[in-house]
Amino acid sequence: MDFDRQTQFGQLLEAHRGIVLKVAHGYAWHPEDRADLAQEIATQLWRAFPRYDPARSFSTWMYRIALNVAISSLRARRQDARTVPLDERLHEPLDSAAASLELQQQVGALRRFIHRQEPLNRALLLLYLEDRPHAQIADILGISVSNVATKIGRLKQRIHNEL
Repeated sequence: MDFDRQTQFGQLLEAHRGIVLKVAHGYAWHPEDRADLAQEIATQLWRAFPRYDPARSFSTWMYRIALNVAISSLRARRQDARTVPLDERLHEPLDSAAASLELQQQVGALRRFIHRQEPLNRALLLLYLEDRPHAQIADILGISVSNVATKIGRLKQRIHNEL
């Protein structure tokens, strides 16, 4: 890969690093695991970058790779039969000055709900909560737009019933 392409990758990665951090945060609970996952995502992005088509959205491409890496990592960890209980102390606290106790409890309940979901539904919720359009979610996850709408509708109903 030439110097210009390396520079381009570095700039794009920096501009969209929030995606890597969000995905790592959504699929790894401990800070060390999140850092490892973020590093693995960046490595896989670098390896795949020569095949990136600049005519397409970089963030969509990045999400697709990041979620695939995160889901594969999650599956590998499950195969190791290593489960990690949710530890509220390890997550970023809300701004306590601005958030009420009730809001913090609701956010905590939503995080626990998301954590219990299978990898595809977790990815759907992550993207939905970022206000990504259904078409972009479909493109990232490789499913149809109608499937996205159906799955999100079902997840919203489950959230309503369980929370």
